[in-house]
Amino acid sequence: MSRTATIRRTTGETDVEVRIDLDGTGVAEAVTGIGFFDHMLILLARHSLIDISVVAKGDLETGSHHTVEDTGITLGRALDEALGDRSGVERYGSALVPMDEVLVQVAIDLSGRPYLAFDVSLPPMVIGGFETDLTGEFLRGVTNAGRMTMHVDLLKAGGPHHVIEGCFKGVARALGAAVAPNPRVRGVPSSKGAL
Repeated sequence: MSRTATIRRTTGETDVEVRIDLDGTGVAEAVTGIGFFDHMLILLARHSLIDISVVAKGDLETGSHHTVEDTGITLGRALDEALGDRSGVERYGSALVPMDEVLVQVAIDLSGRPYLAFDVSLPPMVIGGFETDLTGEFLRGVTNAGRMTMHVDLLKAGGPHHVIEGCFKGVARALGAAVAPNPRVRGVPSSKGAL
């Protein structure tokens, strides 16, 4: 069964299309008009081994908020569709990721219950067109639309570039583990029989 999805979200502020293949090799395409965000999306694909293509057009003249948030929502919807009823997946994934001086811990549960706990302090600034506070907004869009629980904790602080990069790499590693097929899992990995 193919675990792929293509989702397009169009609003008065953005037009976002996301294509994913959960059983890919980490092939990435990111064209959002926000250089640093494109870099983070490429890292997300590469380190999760999920093929991800994102093409987004947004009202960047007002800032990057709408484009980043709507990309998170669209990516979450694509993940949810590609997972189907979530049969045969690991369900849980976690990662402890060092990024030079920074250490980030991420845990994910494909629970069907959207929740983001984001305990990461970032100074308000713009890196390559990306407003640092949008890291949490992007992940909130992914978790809500993807119907998953995600905890992201900054264990050792450092430069904001490395902190954000550590967050994206940690999410990638944890997500890749959570969506991985497990041949020993019969049906949905829940005692309730549904996620």
